[in-house]
Amino acid sequence: MKKVFTSLSILIAVFMLLSINLYAGNDQRVGTAGAQELLINPWARSSGFGSANSASIQGLEASFLNIAGIAFTNKTEMIFSRTNWLVGSEIYVNAFGFSQAVGEDAVMALTFMSMDFGDIEITTEDLPEGGIGTYSPQYMNIGLGYSRKFTENIYGGLNLKLVSESIPNLNATGFALDAGIQYITGEQKNIRFGIALKNVGPPMQFRGDGLTIRLPVVTGNYNQAVQQGSQKFELPSLLNIGASYDFVKPSHTFTIAANFTSNSFSKDQMSLGIQYKFKSYLMVRSGYTYENGIFNDLGDGRTTAFTGPSAGITLEAPFGNKSSSFGFDYSFRATNPFGGVHSIGARINL
Repeated sequence: MKKVFTSLSILIAVFMLLSINLYAGNDQRVGTAGAQELLINPWARSSGFGSANSASIQGLEASFLNIAGIAFTNKTEMIFSRTNWLVGSEIYVNAFGFSQAVGEDAVMALTFMSMDFGDIEITTEDLPEGGIGTYSPQYMNIGLGYSRKFTENIYGGLNLKLVSESIPNLNATGFALDAGIQYITGEQKNIRFGIALKNVGPPMQFRGDGLTIRLPVVTGNYNQAVQQGSQKFELPSLLNIGASYDFVKPSHTFTIAANFTSNSFSKDQMSLGIQYKFKSYLMVRSGYTYENGIFNDLGDGRTTAFTGPSAGITLEAPFGNKSSSFGFDYSFRATNPFGGVHSIGARINL
């Protein structure tokens, strides 16, 4: 009874946060949030699903879609992932995660994501062509998650994230919180529902010497440093509501999943995904993410480079004892312009 009461309390807390989030956004706020890297899924397995599996995702990758899912970590899980973001832009996303069971029903996870923009030429008003060196922006997210099994049907968790964006003379740092619930039912535990609130936190603001300019003083022959202020910006908060159904046969599982994303600062999205699984050795998946105007050209109603389709594959092999395995994940997300998004990942389950 105590566990049931605790789980209900978490559900109530999530719905309270939900009520705040639902009234946070409007058409006038679209595109006004910062820290957009919080919306990038760096993991190959769930991105190939079109991120439709927020209700059924299990293990470390759940730290992005629905933190409740990390409670399904058996003992230890590690993932390394690299994403070629918008092929042709020369931007890469690197991610690493580690989750560990603590006690009988709880799991903790540490995740790290960074973006590699390459070297950018330094330019000034006096030297617009550069030639004085290069710099590289540093975008980094670090997450600390906790999830637990409250009953046989209810799982919940929280994820605290450190958000950092910087160049050599300017930086912004903030914190964001995710909360999620997964509910499992059915005779074979093949019906799943999930709800997750993501990226809730205080506004961020850039600070540093990069906001300082030198202006001539009218009454003298010298310059004076003037510090300019930076406008604060909101985090891209959103709400995921998902459901999935597993058709389970001996050695074969076919999954259908759907997810609705309510974005506070961009268009809402609907994702559908399917996956075929042969034992634990092979998984093939595909997804489609729809938002209003996605069939139009950019500038004519479409406000994203993504065109909807995604696909992926997983190969996994056991080693050592039966509960340990090594897996390889790959996903592709279609875009126009650019050449799509390719993600590869390697995972170890112990």
